[in-house]
Amino acid sequence: MAQFVKAVLFDLDGTLIDTAADFVRIIGKMSSENNWQTPSEADIREQVSSGASAMVQLMLRHNGELTHSEDELLNFRQQFLDDYEADICVDSCVFAELEEVLTTLEQKGVPWGIVTNKPRYLAEQLLKIMQLDERCAVLVCPEDVSRTKPDPEPMYMALEKLGIPRGAASCVLYIGDHVRDIDAGNAAGMPTILAAYGYIPAEDQKSLKKWGAKYITETPNQLNQLLLSSGKFEYL
Repeated sequence: MAQFVKAVLFDLDGTLIDTAADFVRIIGKMSSENNWQTPSEADIREQVSSGASAMVQLMLRHNGELTHSEDELLNFRQQFLDDYEADICVDSCVFAELEEVLTTLEQKGVPWGIVTNKPRYLAEQLLKIMQLDERCAVLVCPEDVSRTKPDPEPMYMALEKLGIPRGAASCVLYIGDHVRDIDAGNAAGMPTILAAYGYIPAEDQKSLKKWGAKYITETPNQLNQLLLSSGKFEYL
């Protein structure tokens, strides 16, 4: 029997939108300005879901820069965020095959939204540039809650904004590429889908089944097929 679905929620970076190339570009710019070697694209991608601090620390470790003060680290992080905000969407794009998912949901009248740990000012700017802001039914960011993912509070807020009672959380899918996404969705009672094509460190790849997602998709195309063609979901 198919699972009835009232709404679909996505994590942002590494799940719905491939933003890694822009982060690679920013890290490359900062490395060049400091006469450092740029970490590999693969290494940077693995740190995207862990945020700006993790990517900056990767850059510093890669160049043996291990003695910076806390203030210096904060300055590097702020430079990273400023550079990213100034040029946030050069190469970012919706993952292949997921545009069809969004369009199909919209045609069926099923709202889709985003629950992310990305700061709101950056998330809103990115969605506006990509012309997704008016299509996205709900956007929940860290500033909106007192406890971020993996706590279920952001998931509950998304339900509230969508007008869906918590008791119907089992009719809302949550898709993410980090263990905190799966933990948050599961804690809220939502069926979870792991986007294993996302920004997952190599050392975590062998333990993905332990994260407890109901489904695991290895590519955006697999996610497309699961949502649209598998017969596992019926959209209300």
